[in-house]
Amino acid sequence: MALRVSNPKLFFQFLVTLVTLSSATKFVSGNFYQLVDIIWGGQNVQYQDGGDVLALSMDTISGSGFVSKHEYLFGRITMQMKLVSGNSAGTVTTFYLASSGVSHDEVDFEFLGNQSGNPYVLHTNIFAQGKGDREMQFNLWFDPTADFHNYTLIWNPLNLIFLVDDVPLRVFRNRLEDGVGFPHDQPMRVYCSLWDAEEWATEGGRVKTDWTLVPFTAYYKGFDTDACYPAYDYSKCQWSSAWSPWYNQELDNGQIWNLKWVNDNLKIYDYCEDTKRFPDGLPKECTLP
Repeated sequence: MALRVSNPKLFFQFLVTLVTLSSATKFVSGNFYQLVDIIWGGQNVQYQDGGDVLALSMDTISGSGFVSKHEYLFGRITMQMKLVSGNSAGTVTTFYLASSGVSHDEVDFEFLGNQSGNPYVLHTNIFAQGKGDREMQFNLWFDPTADFHNYTLIWNPLNLIFLVDDVPLRVFRNRLEDGVGFPHDQPMRVYCSLWDAEEWATEGGRVKTDWTLVPFTAYYKGFDTDACYPAYDYSKCQWSSAWSPWYNQELDNGQIWNLKWVNDNLKIYDYCEDTKRFPDGLPKECTLP
């Protein structure tokens, strides 16, 4: 059956508007030459496989890092990473989102180096309007130095979901109506880095960096974003993102089971359980149902 249009001019304007709005949400993947800028330690950055892989190194002088060319406001963002092998004590390898300014928002994947044979610690944190102190830490169930694995952040108006190889490790709900900070209106860029944090990274700083082992090297590839950008048009992002599968995504029953298993077996620190750190009472979100 043919579509009958009573006013072709108005219909054409509607189609143009729909295409313009939907283009605010865009799937981007691929070449690091096109997607990122090197922000420090350029001498320790190496593009490989025509730009499909980016190697970050750290020596006795400097670490290195890069940032996405685009900002995002909600989305599903994935980075594949292969971490520093061998004795990586004192090093921190990162993949995180952050806005600019003092009252910034930030969502962190930070991988704390280890002595050979010990598990990597995945350190996560969330900042909203400059306030962080929401750390949770996990041991991984595989060797993250042997091959690439997927690390994903789903950021939508409902929650933040941290996933490793599509297994959820952590969910942080939007509790703005309860007075709990949540990143919701500041666009963020993707940052990745490798740097020296021997004063705290490994066993609270007890194990220091072995500088005879430099350079330390971590590898990145598969930078995929299904997200709203350019993020400066907030109303356009809201409208177009509502059509995306991640925009209202929450955990299904299988993912809830996986989340419980990870928290029962692999979680090694939770700020919501640290009553010594918060003697005057746990943060508000920790006591909400």
